[in-house]
Amino acid sequence: MRVGILGPLLIPAAEIRGARLRALVIRLALDPGRVVTTERLIDDLWENDPPENPSAALQSLVSRIRRQVGTLIVSHPAGYRLDADVDAAEFENLADSGRRALREGDPARAAARLREALALWRGEALADAAGLAFTAAPAARLDEMRLCAVGDRVEADLATGVPGAALVAELRDLVAAHPLREPYHVLLIRALLADGRRADALAAYERVRLLLADELGTDPGDELRAAHMTALGGGAAPVRRDNLPAGLTTFVGRSDDVRRVSELLGHRRLVTLTGPGGAGKTRLAIEVAARMVPVAGPDASALVPDGVRLVELAPVGADAVAAVLRNTVGPISELADRRMLLVLDNCEHVVDVVAELAEQLLAANPGVRILATSREPLDLPGETLHPVKPLDLAPAMELFADRAAAVSPDFALDESTSGEVAAICARLDGMPLAIELTAARLRSLTLPRLAAGIGDRLLDRGSRTAQRRHRTLRAVIGWSWDLLDEDERTLLARMSVFAGGATPEAVERVCGADLDVLVSLVDKSLVQTSGDRYRLLESVRRFAAERLAAADAEGARRAHLAHYLEFAEAADPLLRTGEQVRVLAEVDAERGNLDAALRHAVATDRRAALRLFAALTWAWIIRGQRREAAEWAAVLGAGEPPEGLELEHALCRVIGPTGRPGDAARVLRESDRPVALVAWSLADGYGGDMVDQVRAATAGFADHPDPWARATVQLLRGLVMLEFTPGGADAAENLLDEALTGYLQIGERWGLSMARYWLSLALENRGDSARALAVLEQAAASAAEIGCPQVLPAPGMLAVRLAQLRGRTGDLAGARAGLSAAREGVERTGDVLALARIEHALGELARRRGDRTEASRRLNLAVELLDGRLAPPQFLSLLEVEWCRSLELDEGRAWARSALDRAFDDDIARAAVFEGVAEWCLAVGDPRRAAILLGTARRLRGIEDTADEALRELIERCAGLLGPDAFAAAWNSHHGQIGGEFLD
Repeated sequence: MRVGILGPLLIPAAEIRGARLRALVIRLALDPGRVVTTERLIDDLWENDPPENPSAALQSLVSRIRRQVGTLIVSHPAGYRLDADVDAAEFENLADSGRRALREGDPARAAARLREALALWRGEALADAAGLAFTAAPAARLDEMRLCAVGDRVEADLATGVPGAALVAELRDLVAAHPLREPYHVLLIRALLADGRRADALAAYERVRLLLADELGTDPGDELRAAHMTALGGGAAPVRRDNLPAGLTTFVGRSDDVRRVSELLGHRRLVTLTGPGGAGKTRLAIEVAARMVPVAGPDASALVPDGVRLVELAPVGADAVAAVLRNTVGPISELADRRMLLVLDNCEHVVDVVAELAEQLLAANPGVRILATSREPLDLPGETLHPVKPLDLAPAMELFADRAAAVSPDFALDESTSGEVAAICARLDGMPLAIELTAARLRSLTLPRLAAGIGDRLLDRGSRTAQRRHRTLRAVIGWSWDLLDEDERTLLARMSVFAGGATPEAVERVCGADLDVLVSLVDKSLVQTSGDRYRLLESVRRFAAERLAAADAEGARRAHLAHYLEFAEAADPLLRTGEQVRVLAEVDAERGNLDAALRHAVATDRRAALRLFAALTWAWIIRGQRREAAEWAAVLGAGEPPEGLELEHALCRVIGPTGRPGDAARVLRESDRPVALVAWSLADGYGGDMVDQVRAATAGFADHPDPWARATVQLLRGLVMLEFTPGGADAAENLLDEALTGYLQIGERWGLSMARYWLSLALENRGDSARALAVLEQAAASAAEIGCPQVLPAPGMLAVRLAQLRGRTGDLAGARAGLSAAREGVERTGDVLALARIEHALGELARRRGDRTEASRRLNLAVELLDGRLAPPQFLSLLEVEWCRSLELDEGRAWARSALDRAFDDDIARAAVFEGVAEWCLAVGDPRRAAILLGTARRLRGIEDTADEALRELIERCAGLLGPDAFAAAWNSHHGQIGGEFLD
């Protein structure tokens, strides 16, 4: 939806009735997509006469608008936001684009953009709120932009060869309406000359000269005088109002920065762009400044009618700054009457001198504005900072693609290249210079080779034509390094041991840092901040690591390991309490440091490595990171256990892929440490009977002092009772209810999710899909609180079961939507088994809605995904049953036989398999075998009756075909294992 404010308020297919309602929409439209605070809205709408309860009155206005136009206005804790495009913003973008095209020598494109921009105007800007004070400045600014756009459009028309005669009448009207606007008079003179009317052009100049003298007491400006000279036959060239370099490449990824800096310069006289070397401060400054250059001479209405001057300070020493400034803009004393913008570029190495001169300039020349670029602030009163941050991933990839196509014309950013480009841009921290230098290497390297070797050559990529300090990343960072004092260099070097940033407390402990030094490095853009964390860009970290002396490096790494071992061991027990959400977020934030500490410990201190592994095990369990845990366990599980660390070593032996010997399992069973209860969830099981395993593992925990351990004992006993104990459904529900009660008292979300997951299985076992769905949705909510809906209880299983239950309760659309969302998350991890589960569930949904072709396609995709990979036999058997239901009857026999042949101990899954094959048997006219399977399934489920209406109907059909006696005989006839031969 687009809201129109360039004229009376316009909302497609709607009409806002009420002046204050229209004023509210207009006020929000002045800040599209941004939250306007409640206080600001109240002040602007009611000015000095607010209602008795202004917040309630404002809320009432919003409600009335929503009744008329729906959710156009979005609520926010701080205020409200307009969720729509706005024609004024579109106008500004088009007008800027047109002006830029005109400056770049493309008048045809400029004319098209400007005509499109001006066509958006339908009358007076903000007309429906014209009486309110908040509209005065924006309306004036928009009107000014419109007048400039009209002039720019005429300028573009003249440049494209539009006959002067076609423009003269319009320009006469413009100069009559705006007699003191010199650019319109300049254009009129040029149009008359283009039409061959030299005498009329000279007369037009004389009229405006007399007008300016009478009204303002001034002489014509440079552009008018130049036009007059041309009319006289002198052919004077237009006066250039800037010394900015022309861009050699496109400007990518900084539109928001350009907009904000331009807005800041509209009401601030000193704006400094700060950021690390290579972030693109200079390019941003030039782009902002270029948009402020008057196109047609000293436009009295422009912000800086006297133009823009760039002062390049990179090659200048402190003693030469004043001379360079004087040579570029003239003596400071001559700027008193000038309205211009000075761009002071690369101030960091002469920051004290620049600060002093800038203060003098601003104090003595009220019309001068300064846009500075520096790796640290100038620290002057009135200075406004705009940090130039690394690019987000999308614009970073766009920049890479643009520069890559310039050196490798065949390059395109598409599905085949986006993954590697994203990895490169992430490794380069989104730094524009690093991205440009790296993309240039596609001249001689393939993209895969470039992505694979980026780390090794990160600091040495370069350009021959750049300034010396920008030729390589090493030179860029070295420029900043040379400006540091000894304490700053020492801290920066020691901080290279951190991976992924650190808290100030960690920096202080590991590096022995004075926090004032840390703040100084932040000010100099060498250390980045995000919330309460400090981090180095990867290029800076590598450079700093090279400067870390060997002895100091070892000491820093030892301190780093000691700190994060202490952190992990303190966090581990808290992850099994109500503090889980907070602590897990802290562990996630330190994941890079924990991995780095573990790598260092593996190489230097096996005892510390085993302790750290054990402390991280529970976090891996929560996150479902079986592969990561197994890889570390394989390294640490070799050899004999160090004294006193038998449990830690046993965890590695059980979790790792090298086998699970009895001694390690015995150590875990005999331990009373909570992590021993569920370590098996990171492994494939200890081997042997699951019921015996759980009984042995939980034997020592029944009266454990830790409430989490007691609840988990009930959880484990409940799930094995449910799935592996015939007739154990009732007992299982009681145990799972007790577990859930325990976890609720603790507030531990992993336990809540797991207990509810298994409870939903128990309810589904009874055929109560509706209650099972409600409980499973609660499990998903608990998992979402800790960011684990994709991995609990195993990757993809929660989402798949939610979809299956929604489908079984009739919500096929909700089931498909849930599976689509789950696929996005699973595809990022590459978990093939989880993807196969999703395809299986989609096949079931297709069958339920009667689309056998789509069902077969989905099931075939599941089979292709597995392609011989190891998968649980329960899942394979259920997949085969779904095949037999979806195929023609004769084709389904082989799948039904295979489903029955698979051996596993999960009673609920076996019951589901038998019921599915029974459905097939009934369809092929074999009700006796169907009755045998249904009766056996009922005994496996351990229930007297089922609440599943579809299953009840199946049983009744079977009984009706056989008759009561034959049905009863078949129902009770089989008690042993049923295999594929049963169907022969």
